[in-house]
Amino acid sequence: MIMNPVSSNPAKKAGAASLFTTREMVLAGMFAAVMAVISQLSIPMPTGVPVTIQVFGVALVGAVLGWRLGLCSMLVYILIGAVGLPVFANFGGGIKSLVGLTGGYIWAWPIMAALCGIQPGLKSKKADLGARILLALVGLAAVEIIGGLQWAALSGDMTLGAVFAYSLVAFIPKDIVITVIAVVISGPFRKMIARGI
Repeated sequence: MIMNPVSSNPAKKAGAASLFTTREMVLAGMFAAVMAVISQLSIPMPTGVPVTIQVFGVALVGAVLGWRLGLCSMLVYILIGAVGLPVFANFGGGIKSLVGLTGGYIWAWPIMAALCGIQPGLKSKKADLGARILLALVGLAAVEIIGGLQWAALSGDMTLGAVFAYSLVAFIPKDIVITVIAVVISGPFRKMIARGI
């Protein structure tokens, strides 16, 4: 007799009643921790906005976990930072990080993670990868725009035009490259998680 693995698994039945299974919550927490580590790879800048590879982490979290769990993981990361744990760049933490110069970038990360986690499911692998990269770059654009707007609004000496001009040189080219890399390398990690490893 062939049994349906979904209906015969009590853990999955219990998980169906809640928003996330225990395994999914553990994964969201683990990837929030990965994001906290990646965030410390940063170079402080005189502008007050450091050069980091954080969008690589955001893209990887979304692309590996999928839109729903990736979004949840980023929200967990932001919440643990908001309560004061030093998980943001340069061991920053607390509400001041969210309402300061770099806060707009942080607020936009859940959007990027969700977009990076969408799986179009196109028949052609190349077309599917292309669509996933495009969605990730739309998410990156949201991060750059929202982050730039908050930075310009709070900056005493940089106009909106100056912020975006600076970003075009210091952040955006590097962020495009690392976002694409994160999406491309996410496949094996996604398969490992799907297999329960």
